[in-house]
Amino acid sequence: MTNVTKSDNTLIMLFNLAGVLIALGMLGLSLWLSTEVPLSTKGFWGIGVLMLCTGLVNFVKYRFDERLSDDRIERLEAAKNEKLLSDYVSDV
Repeated sequence: MTNVTKSDNTLIMLFNLAGVLIALGMLGLSLWLSTEVPLSTKGFWGIGVLMLCTGLVNFVKYRFDERLSDDRIERLEAAKNEKLLSDYVSDV
């Protein structure tokens, strides 16, 4: 079950990565081919898009880390409760 989930996640991540790379390539091509826009404006737009991508990656990473941390705390609490219940039942 874990291998299936892991392979699905890898496939989804590769699909999303391909989409992002295609979108960035198309944006770069449109900036390159736009003749009426000065080079400084093109650079500003390019930097803005790259910083937006970096910010989104960091946002998703920190949300994922927060979710993992919460999940880990819940598993520790469940294990602690299970231990307390098993100790109580064995003492009775």
